[in-house]
Amino acid sequence: MNKAKGHLFVVSGPSGVGKSTLIRRFLSEDKKSVFSVSYTTRQKRPNEIDGKDYYFVDAETFKNIIKKNGFLEWENVYTYFYGTPKKEVLEMLNSGKDVVLDIDVKGALSVKSRYPDAFLIFIEPPSRNELKRRLLFRGEKEIEIRLKRVEEEVEKKGYFDYTVINENIDEAYRAFKRIIEKIREERHGKDNS
Repeated sequence: MNKAKGHLFVVSGPSGVGKSTLIRRFLSEDKKSVFSVSYTTRQKRPNEIDGKDYYFVDAETFKNIIKKNGFLEWENVYTYFYGTPKKEVLEMLNSGKDVVLDIDVKGALSVKSRYPDAFLIFIEPPSRNELKRRLLFRGEKEIEIRLKRVEEEVEKKGYFDYTVINENIDEAYRAFKRIIEKIREERHGKDNS
């Protein structure tokens, strides 16, 4: 009997909306899923761990991976490059693991075009003002640039399979988890029919 492929869950939304918080909580409870660590050329934040949060590389290394077609998708965001390693993701999916990506909206749509079986989950802020408050609290720079990008990203949520509004983290988490459970149940039903 062939082992079923894993699901690819692509989580996206504006910077500061709470994607990482939802994903970390989910992965701490769910042993069927793994997180795909992206590559980036931006500087490591004090609380981040290389190889766990991101692979932090220089621009030359990143561009070499692009030349070797090593990314499932990659983007230039706020003057930094971000990319999803293709080989790692496909190996995990083929081994039956569910894979969770935390990438920007453009990258999510790019993944869907290359991997149509991906499930796109959009995390939406309750309001622009609340998102601004969260970004300020997080110590982000270039807030106005990020907020301008929010409108562009929210306009694309119609291309996503699911949307979760993160007004309250516990409610958002329950909705997020229900979406994944529903996808698994539907797939399991199809596999057994």
